[in-house]
Formats: sequence, structure tokens, C-alpha cells
Amino acid sequence: MNTLIQEVTDRIIERSQDSRKAYLAKIEKARLQGPHRGILSCGNLAHGFAACGAEEKADLRSMTKANIAIVSSYNDMLSAHQPYDDYPAILKKAIAEVGSIAQFAGGVPAMCDGVTQGNPGMDLSLMSRDVIAMSTAVALSHNMFDGTLMLGICDKIVPGLLMGALSFGHLPTIFVPAGPMPSGLPNKEKARVRQAYAEGKVGRAELLEAESQSYHSAGTCTFYGTANSNQLVVEIMGLHLPGSSFVNPGTPLRAALTDAAARQVTRITDLGDNYMPIGHIVDAKAIVNGLVGLLATGGSTNHTMHLVAVARAAGYIVNWDDFSDISNAVPLLTRIYPNGSADINHFTAAGGMSLLFKELLDGGLLHNDVNTICGRGLERYTKEPVLNDGVLEWRDGPTASFDSNVVASVAQPFKPDGGLSVLHGNLGRAVMKTSALRETHCMIKAPAVVFEDQFELAAAFKAGDLNKDCIVVVRFQGPSAIGMPELHSLTPPLGVLQDKGYKVALVTDGRMSGASGKVPAAIHVTPEACKGGLLAKVQSGDMIELNTQTGVMSLLVDKTELAKREAKVTDFSQHQIGMGREMFAGMRSTLTGAEQGACSLFFDQELN
Repeated sequence: MNTLIQEVTDRIIERSQDSRKAYLAKIEKARLQGPHRGILSCGNLAHGFAACGAEEKADLRSMTKANIAIVSSYNDMLSAHQPYDDYPAILKKAIAEVGSIAQFAGGVPAMCDGVTQGNPGMDLSLMSRDVIAMSTAVALSHNMFDGTLMLGICDKIVPGLLMGALSFGHLPTIFVPAGPMPSGLPNKEKARVRQAYAEGKVGRAELLEAESQSYHSAGTCTFYGTANSNQLVVEIMGLHLPGSSFVNPGTPLRAALTDAAARQVTRITDLGDNYMPIGHIVDAKAIVNGLVGLLATGGSTNHTMHLVAVARAAGYIVNWDDFSDISNAVPLLTRIYPNGSADINHFTAAGGMSLLFKELLDGGLLHNDVNTICGRGLERYTKEPVLNDGVLEWRDGPTASFDSNVVASVAQPFKPDGGLSVLHGNLGRAVMKTSALRETHCMIKAPAVVFEDQFELAAAFKAGDLNKDCIVVVRFQGPSAIGMPELHSLTPPLGVLQDKGYKVALVTDGRMSGASGKVPAAIHVTPEACKGGLLAKVQSGDMIELNTQTGVMSLLVDKTELAKREAKVTDFSQHQIGMGREMFAGMRSTLTGAEQGACSLFFDQELN
């Protein structure tokens, strides 16, 4: 085992002793109490199975057959979740065929950053994760269930489902993916058209046509953003069936894997001999494995918050130093857009998850002594699913990449590190995704150009005010200010400036997500501007230094001068009213900082 990864694992275990012990005690108590349908009053139980058929009612009375909860993020507006339309019926049928029962326990909201980008709804995006976690808890609160199937794909949905499932950690839980859409317009071409639109070289019609060719059918978007990072991380943590993450919707293999997931969850309930609850799968080693997978593939920076919150839901305390050290320990093994031109389907064709598992295991970069939904150890995950005469089987995966431009080996990686840097200095702490940068490292010292709102930048860009070396500061975008929206709209204009030869970078207490690309972006700055962060004292013209080699993020202004300055106060109430945002005021007020997961669910507990 890689010594640095082992060190990170050991210190997470050490710092989390008390919280993990309390968590395990909580879920063991829930296990011993069991599903309450066995002791419910006649009226309570009658409510619980009133809509079931006669045979199901008899089974639920007997307590001898497993009752599986289905929790889904289905809606038919969003391509990633539309395939879940008929999953409940499919899952119920498969479960019935092995002598158990399933009930649709509840739905959770699913919003898309791609739709809300640059619009008021985006201010709800990050907070929706905690709403999803709470919705999951509500769905399971009837305590009628022996196991759960979680149906979710994108951005905040999977982390929220994970957090909610871990609050019922005594229940065996399997995540059921729906898969990515087939490849459309290459991501590199899509980015080119976006940048051309920002420069005024193409119109809205050309831009919409390019976007429509990129996002063109049911399934997850094919670039390697948060949605596909979710799927990869969940599989590496042992919560998916092997090789099930990136099989396209509507294919026979996808259908077979969905049936298999339904059957598998019935095998690991407390009614049999192979009890394996999610709270025993998601331990420190599984969490570290998830971090390794994320960083070895240049995954979404959103997980510097999501995995912190997920870990906390399982009783573990993870911080950005853990991310940084693991990033230094693992090599970059994939080039998937935005850190390459390939998409997630190309990754699968080049060797996919089975090859990634093999490389990481052979390189001593994954803990193999872990529990999964398929048993102990990760060897099963080096195999890939296939249909043989219509029967689902797992065969040995490839031993080498079919496309070395997409998937590399540990021996010959694309980069020696995982492409995530943690920056620190008088401005606070931030993360920067470096895997997609043109240069190996970011080293820039330039004057600041300060904006209080992301929409101010577009006007400055059009006026030519940014045609210079500069570090753009966009502040008051943090969790407590306006809910920490993603700032994708900043990427095209900054990319144009970079292509013109200017040295540019971004510093913000907002997010850039999994689509962070070629422009250096120090994001998630904490403490945020409205919570006492020095970011609130930065003035246009101040020199700022960013250096991923040294880990420096500093405002180069004399301490005496800074002491004289008053922190900027801004009115961001327009981001807190309308589009339902006023209903989230209480949640915003309790959100922790970005490094603590930007979470409202554990605000009364120690997270340091």
C-alpha cells in the first residue's frame, strides 16, 4: 500500500475515533430495533401496505421476506434522470422473482446546473444536496424496509442520496445508475463554439445548435463533470455493481445490470447470512478509495465539499489536506474532457472502470481490504459485465489501455500527481483543479480586478477592460452569501483572454465545478468574503500571487495597509429573494464553510 495514502487513512481514522464510534453505535441500535413493521399497530401496518396486493400484504405481515425501499430522483425534464421512469416497475418485478417485495418509498428533487447556470435557480443548487439528504431520510422514516435501492446520477443528487442513506446506515443499500447518453458533438468543439460566441464570432443560433448536438438524448452528459465523477466514486467505494457506472441507457446490458442490482440487494439484508449495510461499507478506507479514484481521474472539484459532507454523515472528518496529500500520491490516469478531448464513452471503450481498478490496485493505490455490495475486496471490480446469450456475466477486464491517449498506466501516467492543489495564504484556503491546465503548474502574479457579482464580468470583458494580465476576483459567491452558485459563464471570456496571450486566473469563494478547465481558478475560497474573509478587503489593482508549486495564495498588500481598510459590504439580497430562494434563508445561515462541506446538516457538531 502506498505509504502516503496509508498515512492519510490512519489520520482520518485517528481524528474521527469518537464520531465514528458514535455513528456505529447509532446504526447498530437501529439494526437491533429492526424494521418497525414487525411491532406496528394494526392500523399503522395497514397504512404501510394498503396499496399492496394480497400476496405482498401477506409477505409483509410475515417478516420473512425482505422489503426493499426504492428512492428515486426521476424527472423527465432532465436527461440523466429520465431513464428512471420505468425503473420502479422493473426493480419490483426483479425483486418479486426472487421472493421479496419492493415499495417506492419516495422521490427526491433533482435539479441541473446545466439548466440553471447563470440564472436565479442556480443559487439553490448546492443547498439542494442537503434537501435531497433530508428527503431521503423522510422516504425511509416509515421504517418498513430491509434494504434500499438509490436511483440518482447528477451533481448534488448522489451525494445527497449518500448522506441520507448513511443516516440509515443499518440498511443495505445499492446505487443503481442509468448511464451516460451516447457521444454527440465532441466536447472540444462545443467549447470552441462557446468561446466563439463569447467573442461575438457566432450567434445564438449557432451556439444553441452546438449545445443541442452535445446534449442530445436521454442519459448523463458525457463530459467528466460532477455527474460522472459521482458514478466513478460510488463504484470505487463499492456501492455499484462492478462495471455498471457507464453503460448507456436503453441497452440490453443496462437492463440486465438493473435487474442484477435489484436481486443483489435482497441477498445482503439482515434476513440472510450475508448482511452488509451501507454503514459498514462506507468506512475510512472506502472514503480514501473514493478520493483516490476521484483524483487519479481529474474528477470534479465539487467533491472537495461533497465527499467531506458524505464522510461526516458516516462519522468521519476529512479535510482538504487529505485531498492534497492523496493528489500528491496518485498519478493522473485519464484524459476525459475537460482535462482531455475524450468523453466518458471513450473512457469506457479504452478500458473503463475495470482497467482503472486494476491499475490502481496493482499500483498499491487502493485499499483492497474493504467491504462492497458484492463481498469483501475489489477484485470483482477488475472484471467487466457482458451479456453471453442474454445472460449477464462478468469477464476479466483488459490488462492494458486500448487508447493510451485516454487511459494511461501507473507506470506511464499523464501526470505524476492527481491534478488538485490546495492553496493557502492570507486570503485563506482554496482548491485549484490543475489537471486541465495547459501548464503543469499555475504560477501567476498579477493585479486584481474585483467584481461583486459574476454578471459584472461580462460587461468588463466586452468593454475591453480585461485585456491585460490580471487575476479576476469574484467575491460574495460563497455558501452563506448566496448559496455558492457555479460560475461556468466566466470560463469562455477568461479563455478568450488566455488565448490572446494574457496571463489570467480566477479567485472566488464560489464554485466552478467539474467543468473547471484551462483557466487557473482558485475556487471555494474560505473563509468566504461575507464571513470575515480577507477577500472582502481586496481592491482592484492589488497584486495577488497564485502558485500551485508552493501552495501559495496571497494578497501582496502590506499588513498595515490592510489593517486600515474596511471590509467591503455588499447587498446581495437580490440573490436571496425570488425563485424560492427566500425559503432557504435558514439553511444559508447554518451552512458550514466550503472545507467543512458547505453543509447545513451537521452545523451543531464539531467538524474541524
